[in-house]
Amino acid sequence: MTTKRLIVGAHYGLGSWLAQRVTAIVMAIYTIVLLGWLFALPELTYGTWAGMFASSWMKVLTLLTLAALLWHAWVGVRNIFMDYIKPTGLRLFLQASTIVVLVGYAAWAVIILWSV
Repeated sequence: MTTKRLIVGAHYGLGSWLAQRVTAIVMAIYTIVLLGWLFALPELTYGTWAGMFASSWMKVLTLLTLAALLWHAWVGVRNIFMDYIKPTGLRLFLQASTIVVLVGYAAWAVIILWSV
């Protein structure tokens, strides 16, 4: 009679690796678009900066990039906590705190973007 060996926690490796790569690509594309836009401007003032973020497509692209950044940060920080924080209670507290902070950042960004 053989028993199957259950390896706990090993199932997320490929997903985490892929999430890091996809979110990095989204952030790279946003950086290229933003830099292209900024270099095309004759001068950078508050009015041109606000005008750039007034368009709906830029708001959506910025929010998509913010979501990618937050997901990228979560995957990285979660992996660091899982690798280096051994006490389960402390690790859970740090992970929950990180989630609260990241959700707060997302809400703050939405407020800022839709106030332009």
